Amino acid sequence: MHSLENQIVDSSFSAIINAPIDKIDIPTWCFNLPEKEYQGCSPAHIAAGFTTADDGTRMSINVETIGGSLMVQHYHETLGEKHHLILDSDSDVFTPNGRVTIHVTWELSVKKLDANRCEFTNRVQSYATDEMMAFLDRQGIPFELFRTQRQPMSIAHNKGETPLFAASIERAALKNSVTKAA
Repeated sequence: MHSLENQIVDSSFSAIINAPIDKIDIPTWCFNLPEKEYQGCSPAHIAAGFTTADDGTRMSINVETIGGSLMVQHYHETLGEKHHLILDSDSDVFTPNGRVTIHVTWELSVKKLDANRCEFTNRVQSYATDEMMAFLDRQGIPFELFRTQRQPMSIAHNKGETPLFAASIERAALKNSVTKAA
């Protein structure tokens, strides 16, 4: 479906979560993330919400600005394990020259480091859709130039939000362990 030829970015960053792995549930965190908590994970985050697709699949709707372009992401859960979540979205990107879609795969995972620490990894891959390729072509923008300009912004965004997502997941894990102990 997506090839390296039309890949815009493949960005992955990790951060430490100071909580036992058995307390972490990434899908529960993701699909219950309060909007203020989402906004606190990046100055580019505008809004977050949750719904289901027509087939009943859980969805996370995220609104953010990356590189000056407003994006509305319609993330469908494609893998939902306690320590590994993969979401796919044909995201709307609002540019000065019109609206276009970009395919984004967002992968969140955690692995145990020791009894009380885990490593969280936040990976984002984006791909130009056929619609986006035609959009760039109509404007005379070579894909390589677009990719070269977009990568630093996407990578910087991921790098900035990863430790804040890890801290949010840690808070959720520790809150859940306190709630269950009470």
